[in-house]
Amino acid sequence: MATTPRPRLDPRGPRFGAAITASVLLTVVFLSLIGASVAAVVLLAALTALFAWGALAGAGRHPYSVLFKKFVRPRLAPPTELEDAAPPTFAQGVGLAVTLVGLILGLAGVPDAVGIAAAAAFVAAFLNAVFDYCLGCQIYLLLVRFGVLNRGGRTLENV
Repeated sequence: MATTPRPRLDPRGPRFGAAITASVLLTVVFLSLIGASVAAVVLLAALTALFAWGALAGAGRHPYSVLFKKFVRPRLAPPTELEDAAPPTFAQGVGLAVTLVGLILGLAGVPDAVGIAAAAAFVAAFLNAVFDYCLGCQIYLLLVRFGVLNRGGRTLENV
């Protein structure tokens, strides 16, 4: 039985996307702190949609990835190695969950929910962008290690 090769990514691409995401999330936190709640909700909704795109289409098809491939990667040396796309794609799903909860609670009128969710997502994006430490990827690897996810990350085995 032939297996389909798993998608591979230049690891600098997700870091590029995380830097953009961290900047926008910091803006959302700032807007929340100064009381510009409508603008904060709109930006968080846009980020939630981008996280959904990355989680559903895959990290390699995320709009930031497309920008990286077209404008940034041609100016860099070839990557020394490629990484499996499953952990960054899972991390997009984690970002989606965090921002979606903040967005829903914010729309429901829960005070500070948008800012708190944006701050939590900012920490993860900042760690990825600056230190190359992807929290969502680490969660993915733990779930694989404990048998909750299979290696492809597509099915739950223990549900």
